[in-house]
Amino acid sequence: MAKKRPQTKGKQQPQLRDGEIPVVGAREPCPCGSGRRYKACHGRSAAHAVTELVQRPFEGLPGECDWVALRELVPAATVALPLKGGLPEGVPSVSLATVLPMAWPALRRDDGSVLLGLQNDTSSGDISRDLADTLRRALDAEPGTPVQARRAPADGPRLQDVLDPEGAFEPVVHAGFEFWVPDSENASPEVAASLERANAAAIPTVKLTGVDAAYWCETPEKNHLRWVMPHPEEQLLDALARLHAAGTSSLGEGTRLVGSFRAHGVTVPVWDLPSGVGADDIEKPAAEFAERLAAALATDAPLTADERRARGGLTNRQVTLS
Repeated sequence: MAKKRPQTKGKQQPQLRDGEIPVVGAREPCPCGSGRRYKACHGRSAAHAVTELVQRPFEGLPGECDWVALRELVPAATVALPLKGGLPEGVPSVSLATVLPMAWPALRRDDGSVLLGLQNDTSSGDISRDLADTLRRALDAEPGTPVQARRAPADGPRLQDVLDPEGAFEPVVHAGFEFWVPDSENASPEVAASLERANAAAIPTVKLTGVDAAYWCETPEKNHLRWVMPHPEEQLLDALARLHAAGTSSLGEGTRLVGSFRAHGVTVPVWDLPSGVGADDIEKPAAEFAERLAAALATDAPLTADERRARGGLTNRQVTLS
């Protein structure tokens, strides 16, 4: 999923009430009037990274693999974020959101609650530090105010420093972006139309319940399962190759392990699924695959010739997103 952030050019954004939020999705016309889609216009205006790239920015956070999924795969989702020391006075809740209106980095709502956007571009090589800086500024912002992007201090805290390490990370995947406005049913015609356009561009996605960080999605030609896994890459590729060579890497009839990609220091295997296979249909096969994978991960015997060929095929189809 494309990541985006608004262009500021030092221009002060006015305070906006929830009902007045101008909603712009990645594929909507850019509000600058260029006629191009937002993601191809001002959504590309992020500053270049000026600090050393942190390859695994979410390491050490509860639900690291789900953080990666929400950053790269899931169109619309929210997660309650527990803070170290609890919530400040006047802040009823803090939630992570995949995307916010106008690609704002964060928003302090009218009621004082905070939404932190995850899929924006960041100005340094450490996503965790940038998000922590945005979160701290959102907690101090006036209600009804969006938080603008800035370059985080190089010595500032990271998410690992401000979030409760014992807190749960339980994503709620939404069918659309109605969570942007508290009362979407009574939104203005302009906001309702923008929501409709954004919702139409969102790929239907469901988080599996029986295994960790696996997300089913529906596309016009076929469905997919994209499963974010925390295992060391070389060990995981060996295990997948063993299963592939043995003919046990699929998730049932008509399904196929087609490759994987790297994102934020972890590996994400991807399966093609027939269009008729829904999220509920894949729950049991995914749980059974997890058992086969665990056994393959525990094997340290050298790869056979067939397994090496299978591994080569998987490696050739691997791409890096971040």
